[in-house]
Amino acid sequence: MLLSAGTLSPLSQNPNVLGAIDIGSNAIRLAVAQVLSDGEIEMLEHLQRAVRLGHDTFRRNRLSPESLRSAVNILRDFRRVLELYQVGRLRAVATSAIREATNADAFLDRVSMATGLEVEVISTAEESRLTLSAVYRCLGEMFFHSGDRILVAEVGGGSTLLTVLEGPAVRSFRSARLGSIRMQELLGLYEENPGQAGALLRRYIAKVVSALEGTIDFRSVNKMVAVGADARFAAREVGTPCIPPNVYVVSAADLAELVDRCQSATVEELSRRHALPLAEAETIVPSLLVYQKLLAQTNTSQMYVAFVSMRDGLILELAREILGKDDPLFSQSVLYAAETIAERYRVDISHARTVRDLCVQIFGVLQEEHRLGLRERLLLEVAALLHEVGGFVSSQAHHKHSFYIISNTEIYGLNRLETQIVAHVARYHRRSGPKPSHLEYMALPLAARMTINKLAAILRVADALSRVQLGPDNQLSIRKTREELIITVPGPIDRLLERRAMALKGSLFEEIFGLRIRLEEG
Repeated sequence: MLLSAGTLSPLSQNPNVLGAIDIGSNAIRLAVAQVLSDGEIEMLEHLQRAVRLGHDTFRRNRLSPESLRSAVNILRDFRRVLELYQVGRLRAVATSAIREATNADAFLDRVSMATGLEVEVISTAEESRLTLSAVYRCLGEMFFHSGDRILVAEVGGGSTLLTVLEGPAVRSFRSARLGSIRMQELLGLYEENPGQAGALLRRYIAKVVSALEGTIDFRSVNKMVAVGADARFAAREVGTPCIPPNVYVVSAADLAELVDRCQSATVEELSRRHALPLAEAETIVPSLLVYQKLLAQTNTSQMYVAFVSMRDGLILELAREILGKDDPLFSQSVLYAAETIAERYRVDISHARTVRDLCVQIFGVLQEEHRLGLRERLLLEVAALLHEVGGFVSSQAHHKHSFYIISNTEIYGLNRLETQIVAHVARYHRRSGPKPSHLEYMALPLAARMTINKLAAILRVADALSRVQLGPDNQLSIRKTREELIITVPGPIDRLLERRAMALKGSLFEEIFGLRIRLEEG
C-alpha cells in the first residue's frame, strides 16, 4: 500500500533513495537514484519495457484489455525493483496515452489495486517543466545567455513539446500534435512503403509547424535543444560530443543525411541495422522529420542534444524536496507565463501587477494566520495577475468568466489541481464567496478549498487597495494586531476606497482570518 503520494511503504526504506516512473505512449520507464551526503544525485537504475498504449489511444481513444494487462504486469515488476532498492520517495506519472484515453480512470484504479502505486496524470505543461528542469541542470547556467532565444523541443509518442526561452526564462510554451506514434496512426502509415510514408509525414509536419508560426517566432531562435530518445539516437549516430558531458551537437547537414538514410529503410531494417527493439525503431523516422523541420525553421544550423528525460526532472524535483531547495527559475517562468496569458486577454497589466504586489505583502503579514508556503504564494500571485481576464468576454460578471477561462487554460508549471485553485481564487475575488451550491468548488478536496478561501480573501483586499493612488516612492504600510489588519495609506483616503474597505468588514476576510480591516491615513 502507498502511505501517501510519493512515499513507499516497505519496512526498510531509505528516504534518500528516489524513484521515478514514466508511463508513456510506447513504453513504461523507471529511474532509481540516491541523494548523496554532499547533495549530488547518483543514478542507480534505468529500466524500460515496451507497451503500445499510444497505439490504442490514438487509434480507438481507449486502452485495450491486453495493453492494460501488460502495463499492470510491468508496473508490478517495477514495484519489486523499487522495494529491492528500498526506495523511500517515488513519483509515478502518465502522459498523453493515458491522459487522452476514455478509460483512463479504470487504468489508474487497476494499477493502484494491483501494485499500490498511485499514478498522476500530468499535463503537457508539467511535462515541459520537468524536462526543462533536467535540461537546465545538464547544460549549466553558462549555456543560457541573456540575449539568446532558445527552442527546447521534445518529440514524444503523443505530442511534441515546444518551449521558447529567452536566456534561462520561459517565454512561451506550446504542445503540438506531432507525436511519432500519433502521426502514424492518424495518417495510417503502417501499410505504406517508406518513401510514401515519408512524403505524407513531411506534408503533415509542415502544415502543423506552419500553424505554430503564429505563436512561435522560429526565426528569432538562435539555439535549439533537442530532448528525447530519437534525438539521442541521432546524436549517437552523427553527433559530436561537447562540454558539458551528456550533450552532443548535431549539424543540420548531418541530420538531413541521417534522415535520408533512415527514411529509405523499413522499420525491420532499422531495427536490425541499429540493434533496436521494433517499438523504438518505428518512431525514428517520424521523430527525426519533426526535429529536422523545426531546425530548418530556426536561425541556427545545428541542434544540441541533451541526454536527459522527464524522469531526470522527476528525480531532481524529489531531491530538491529532501534538500529543502527550490528551483530558482521556476517561479519566474510561471509568473511570466501568467502575464503572457493576461496580455492575451487584454488585462491592464499595470493594475494586475499592483494587485499581485499587494497580495504578496498581505500574505507575508498574515503568515502565522494562514500557515501556507511558497507554492501557495505563487498560486496567489498567478491569480492576482489573471483575476480580470474575464473582462475580455464581458464586464458583467467578469469574475465568472475569469473562472472559466483560467480553468480551461494550461498555465506553465502548474498541475491541474493548482490551475483549478487559481481559477477559483480569481472567481471569488468579488461578489459572493464560496457556497455549498457551487459544485465545482465543492468537488475539490477539503485542503484545496481551504487554500482557496484564504487566498481569495487576500486577493479581495488587495484588489480594493489597488485603487489607492500612490506616488512612485509611496507604499502602503500593513501591520497586524490581535484583532485588526491595519492598513496605513499615505495621504488622504479616497472616499470610494473607504466605502470599498468598509464593505470588506465582516466579509470573507474577517470570516477566514478573524481580523477586521481598518484604514488609517499616513
